[in-house]
Amino acid sequence: MMILATNWVNAGLIALVSIGLVFAVLVLLIFILKLFGFIFKERKAAAVAPVATSSDEISDEEVAAIAMAVNLFFNRHDEESDVLTFRQNHDVSAWQVRNINKQL
Repeated sequence: MMILATNWVNAGLIALVSIGLVFAVLVLLIFILKLFGFIFKERKAAAVAPVATSSDEISDEEVAAIAMAVNLFFNRHDEESDVLTFRQNHDVSAWQVRNINKQL
């Protein structure tokens, strides 16, 4: 009886409007994302001319920079022992004793 009492024209209209609204919002989101991509697009920096050096010798600053880079690359982590140590607490409360007895 309920099927006969339903106004199918209104139900179909509501379904079509809701589907259309969903697609309209999706298209709107696509345009918004493209606009954001256009606004925040990275602009290529002007080409910087390379610095011409007059000699092929490496300066002391360059040697220090290379040495520091190599040092940082090979010593990334502190030296640690492979031994795990656990500090044991021998103070046992009454609640822990109760739980231990339940498990046994």
